[in-house]
Amino acid sequence: MAQKAETADIPKDIQKLSFEQALAELEDIVRGLEDGRGELEGAIKAFERGTLLKRHCETKLKEAEARIEKILPGPDGRAAGVEVAEFD
Repeated sequence: MAQKAETADIPKDIQKLSFEQALAELEDIVRGLEDGRGELEGAIKAFERGTLLKRHCETKLKEAEARIEKILPGPDGRAAGVEVAEFD
C-alpha cells in the first residue's frame, strides 16, 4: 500500500522505467543542468522531471532493499521472508 502512495503522482512513463533507465535519464538531466544547456523554462521542466525520476529510483531501491531483507538471515539464522517446509 505504501508503494502506491509513493508512486501515485509519478507519471506512467516514468513508472515503466527500470531503475537503470531512470538513473541514466536522471544523470543526463543533471549533466544538462550543470552545463547550463537550454532556456530557463526547459531547465525548470528538466528539474521537475529529474525530481520525479529521483523519487522513482528511491522507490525502486526501497523495493530491492525489502526483497533483500526477506532473504537475509535473521538472528535465528533463518531468512525472514521464508518459511521452512515441514516434511514427514
